[in-house]
Amino acid sequence: MVVLAITIVINVLLSPFYFGVDNFINLFWLSNEKIIVVVIMTFVIISGEIDLSVASVMGFSAAVMATVHQTGSFPLVVAILAGLGAGAIAGLLQGWVITRFALPSLVVTLAGLIGFRGAARVILEDESVGDFPAWFDAMGQQTLLGPLPVALVIFFVGLALAWITLERGAFGRKVYVIGNNADVARFSGVAVDSVKLRLFVTSGLVAGLAGILFAARLGSVRGSLAEFFELDIITMVLLGGVSIFGGSGTMFGVALAVFTVLNIRNGLGLANVDGIIQTGVIGVLLIASVLLPNLARRLGQVSARRRATAQAPP
Repeated sequence: MVVLAITIVINVLLSPFYFGVDNFINLFWLSNEKIIVVVIMTFVIISGEIDLSVASVMGFSAAVMATVHQTGSFPLVVAILAGLGAGAIAGLLQGWVITRFALPSLVVTLAGLIGFRGAARVILEDESVGDFPAWFDAMGQQTLLGPLPVALVIFFVGLALAWITLERGAFGRKVYVIGNNADVARFSGVAVDSVKLRLFVTSGLVAGLAGILFAARLGSVRGSLAEFFELDIITMVLLGGVSIFGGSGTMFGVALAVFTVLNIRNGLGLANVDGIIQTGVIGVLLIASVLLPNLARRLGQVSARRRATAQAPP
């Protein structure tokens, strides 16, 4: 909240147009696809896992969709379903490896990050596939409800459903329990592997959807689509108070973090800061979002030990 307040003050000083409706829409417009994936990433990290491959799966799904469309043998709707299916299968494959062989999701999804990005480049080579129907481009470039584009509507609906599921539903309680201690969750009768598999399949499916929406906004698909998006996505989740070790975090905190990161990007843009430097700033935020909570926890443990020592009888 403090970071958000400071960011807003700086942005107001940088531009008198900051509080304009158009600027607030632009805050989200250029990151619609990222924040859709943030919602499911919150579930994955709270469960004690992580999915580094989401941006690569976005590119892979869009590449599959574009390739099927390019054949001319199928309507675009079938191509879109193929892209969504590719994303879900990517998530299923990674989730199966993680749960079946008890491998760290960090390692498996890092391999996925490399593998699915490579697959997207192999599928499209150096080509840029476009020439989509007007209705498809409009899905990413025009508004649906008032000034809100389709992707932003999907984000707000997904955020509301995620809040209900995570903080009011039985599935959400299972995710928290698994994140706190997977062994305790198993002894309590929770199907840990099943829950994790469902999370990774959903992560792949949502990433696929985000990739297709991004393709619609750009009007074309390349193998590099959504490259490095995972940095912003993971930063938003961790900055929102979700523990990298799992078991804690709220959708409200993540929503605030989304607004904070988008404002930082917006402020740096208003200041004409280069995109590479913007990425560096987000990287620093990512480190801080992991380091500071750990430091606070350690200081609390040291303080508790000192109090216990002081109160102990001689």
